[in-house]
Amino acid sequence: MTAAGTPVAVITGASSGIGAATARGLAAAGYHVVLTARRKDRIEVLAAELAAAGHRATAYALDVTDRPAVDEFASSLDRCDVLVNNAGGALGADPVATGDPADWRQMFEVNVIGALNTTQALLPALTSGGDGTVVILSSTAGFATYEGGGGYVAAKHGAHVLAETLRLEIVGTPVRVIEIAPGMVKTEEFATTRFRGDEERAAKVYAGVAQPLTADDVADTITWAVTRPSHVNIDLLVVRPRAQASNSKVHREL
Repeated sequence: MTAAGTPVAVITGASSGIGAATARGLAAAGYHVVLTARRKDRIEVLAAELAAAGHRATAYALDVTDRPAVDEFASSLDRCDVLVNNAGGALGADPVATGDPADWRQMFEVNVIGALNTTQALLPALTSGGDGTVVILSSTAGFATYEGGGGYVAAKHGAHVLAETLRLEIVGTPVRVIEIAPGMVKTEEFATTRFRGDEERAAKVYAGVAQPLTADDVADTITWAVTRPSHVNIDLLVVRPRAQASNSKVHREL
């Protein structure tokens, strides 16, 4: 699938938002980007865009929660130098007392088990290549709780622990583990998906915030971390907009 002499970066959840922006950033940095997501049409359009710009890109439809499919995908690659575990998301904002266990389960499956599946499947290739990088895209929700966020916060705490534990366990191997934890990011789908298409409710998340982060801001951070010299490991990088001091302290110009 991939060119033998070109470093390969696999990006999960590459159909939109941070994943798509990261694919553009890493492609521009010289990687053959392998775009994975459930929405095949979206990643095929992105792959064509990148190819037209002179970059190497491959689209591969994949559900990261489907372990046999992930293993099949991993076996199709000739090499893998970077894995960006970006697939994730939030569902609902109900309190713990009334939250839907199905939402909690789905968030854990995608944000944690999905990252576990791809990391386990691709770690041999990342290691054998002699200079691998695993990126876990967590969130500031992985470090602080807030009302209505229990399920998502629990999932992102899990993603943080996955990154921290993996780094301890594989120290001494030629693989870095980088965790990027964004705060408030305004993308075209995150809040709308969380509130099941309620655009008015989604808009309130960003109301009065002059400049929330964009997908490009986070992608630029990921690309910077990945392209540091091999001996430099960005263990954890928290990135927020200037208007956000914490998950619950946001300056709004209302």
